[in-house]
Amino acid sequence: MANSPKLVVADDGITHSGNTQQKAALTLENYTFPADRLKKSLLDSGKTPLVLVSCGSFSPPTNLHLRMFEQAADYCEFQTDFEVVGGFFSPVGDAYKKAGLVSAQHRITMCNLAVKQSSTWIGVDPWEPLHKEYLPTVKVLDHFDYYLNEVLGGIETYTGEKKKIHVALLAGADLIQTMSTPGLWAQEDLERILGHYGAFILERSGTDIGKLYLPKNK
Repeated sequence: MANSPKLVVADDGITHSGNTQQKAALTLENYTFPADRLKKSLLDSGKTPLVLVSCGSFSPPTNLHLRMFEQAADYCEFQTDFEVVGGFFSPVGDAYKKAGLVSAQHRITMCNLAVKQSSTWIGVDPWEPLHKEYLPTVKVLDHFDYYLNEVLGGIETYTGEKKKIHVALLAGADLIQTMSTPGLWAQEDLERILGHYGAFILERSGTDIGKLYLPKNK
């Protein structure tokens, strides 16, 4: 009797079926930075290239999560000196221990399916959820800054020179409100997140925070 098709979370984060040889499962050992959806060059060399990073459980990812990226990109285009060159979901790892949190591999898959069907510029980075230990948000932003600017060397302008990419946190106001809860966030982490990277915050029902906050240096 023929073997039944097997479901495999492959190295692209998508679940595949079939009787062919299994692709390698995602691990930190075979991790590569997902740069395929980044812009290849800056359209306006007078603007600061920006990558938006959204950290969260994404169990599951929703239309609201996707709309946050689009709203922030629209705001940047018309109201700031930033040019959005990419955006990333960074699902939290399993060590977060949130009630009802499905496995990291499944959330990576769901996020990949969500962006594949709805966007050409939003990607999914599995680096954070592949860790067994919980990673603070600031370490995730540092990871993006390192790969975008140290490994990739930034982004090219139309003259061929490279320009450093600014990384910023993208979040709902509910997450930002937790930053005022004593003991929940390390003070040095908050200073680096809000002072160095900055955050774009979208207001949600029941919050009174402004719609969007730019990185402080802008």
